[in-house]
Amino acid sequence: MTAETSVPPATGQAPYPRRWIAMAVLILAFMLDLVNVTIVNVGLPAIQRDLGATPAQLEWISAAYLLAFAAALITFARLGDLAGRKRVFLAGIAVFAVTGVWSGLAGSVEVLIVARAAQGLAAAALAPQVLSILYTLFQGRERAAVFGVFGIMGGLAQAVGLLLGGVVVTADIAGLGWRAIFLVTVPMAVVLLAAGAWLVPESRLVGGLRPKWLATAVLTVGLVAIVFPLLDGRTYGWPVWIWFCLVAGIVALAGLALVEHRKNPAGALLPLDLFRVPVVSRGLTVLLLIFASFSGFLLILTLWLQGSQEYSPLDAGLLMAAFAAGGVAMSPFTGRLLVRFGRTLILLGSSLAGVGALVVLLAARAADGPVGAWTLVPGLFVMGLSMNLVVPTLATLFLAGVPVELAGAGSGIFNTGQQFGGALGVAGIGAIYFAALDSGGPRAAVTAGTVAVAVGLVVSGVVALTIPRISLSES
Repeated sequence: MTAETSVPPATGQAPYPRRWIAMAVLILAFMLDLVNVTIVNVGLPAIQRDLGATPAQLEWISAAYLLAFAAALITFARLGDLAGRKRVFLAGIAVFAVTGVWSGLAGSVEVLIVARAAQGLAAAALAPQVLSILYTLFQGRERAAVFGVFGIMGGLAQAVGLLLGGVVVTADIAGLGWRAIFLVTVPMAVVLLAAGAWLVPESRLVGGLRPKWLATAVLTVGLVAIVFPLLDGRTYGWPVWIWFCLVAGIVALAGLALVEHRKNPAGALLPLDLFRVPVVSRGLTVLLLIFASFSGFLLILTLWLQGSQEYSPLDAGLLMAAFAAGGVAMSPFTGRLLVRFGRTLILLGSSLAGVGALVVLLAARAADGPVGAWTLVPGLFVMGLSMNLVVPTLATLFLAGVPVELAGAGSGIFNTGQQFGGALGVAGIGAIYFAALDSGGPRAAVTAGTVAVAVGLVVSGVVALTIPRISLSES
C-alpha cells in the first residue's frame, strides 16, 4: 500500500513518532466492535422480558448488527482508501456512539433492531480503517509485534464484553437495566474519538477502488433475504414465499458476482475469479461453518443459562468468559502449530471444539437440578482454545492461497464471511433451539442446539482437509 500525508511508508524514512500511542487508540477502537457483539448476548433475556421480544426478534437484535457489518465492510474499506482512513475512522466512531445511545433509549424491539443495524454500519466503517492504518504505521518486526498484540486484545475483548454485560445488567445502573449494555460503551467511544482526532495520522491509498454503492445495496438485500427465512420462517409456518425468499437471496448474490465479472472484474465486490480459487471457495465454506457454529453456540447457551437454569446475567457472563480465556491461553502457541500442521490443525481444532460442545452438553444433561457452573467450564475452555487454533490457521491459509492481484478482495471476502457466518449461526442454530424449546422444553432445546453446533464444527474440519496444501515457513 502507498500512503500519503503524515505516514511515511517507504523504508528508510523516519517512522511516525506517536505511532505506539496511536496503535493503542486504534486497537481500543476495534475492541469496541468485539465488545459490542458479545456484550449483547448476556442482555438478551432481560431485553426479551422488558420489551416482549419474540424469539425471532431476539435473534434479529444480534443478526442485524452482523449483517450490516458484513454487507458494508468492503465498501467502507474502499471509502477509507479514497477519502482518508482517519476521516472515515473518526466518522465511524462518532456514529457508533450515537447509535449506542439510540439502542440504549429504544422504546420497542423494532427500534432496537434498526438501531443495532445502524451500529453495525458504524462498526463496518471503523474496523477496516484500523487494520489499514496500522499497516501504514509499522513495518518489519514492529508490524509483526503489533498484529500479535492485535490478536491477543481481540480475544480479551470477547471476555470483556461477556463480563461487562453481566456486570452492568446485574448492577442495574441508575435503573437502566439492559439499556446500560449499550450506553456503557458511549463514553469510551467519545474519548477515542477525541484521542483519534489528535493522535492518529491520515493516510490514503493511491489508485484505490471507488465504493460501489449499488452493488453494496444488492449485496445487503441478498444477505438479508438468505437470513430472513432462517429467522422468521418458523414464525410464519414456513410458507412457500419464505423458501422463495431464500432462493432469491442466493440468486441475487450469484447474479451480482456474474454481472460485476462481466462489467468490471477488477473492482467487483464478489470477484468471480476469486471464488474459482480452490483455497478460497473451500476456505470460505469452512469459515461460514466455523463462525456459524461458535456464534450460534454462544447465543443459545446464554439463553439457556438465564432461562431454565436461572443464572443471573453476571453469573452467565463470568461463566462464558471461560470460552474467551481458552482463546487467550492458546494465542502464544498457534503460530508454531500452524507452521507444523497446516490445514490439519483446522481439523484438529474444530474436532476438539466439537468435543468441547458435547462435554458442555453432557454436564448439562447430567445435572438433576440447576447445572453447576464449574461442570461447564472445561468444555467452554476447550471450545475457546480450539477457536484460536482454527481461525488464525484458516485466515493464514486463505490469504496465502489468494493470488497477489486479488489479495485486497480476498481479505475483504474473508472478513465479510466472518460476520455473515455469525449471522447465519444466530439464525440457524437459534431456530433449532427455539423449535426444540417449543416441542420438548429446555432440556431438548439445549441438546438439539448443541448437537447442531458439534456437527457443524466437525463438518468444517472435514471440509478443511480438501483445502489444497500450502507451504508455510516460520518467517
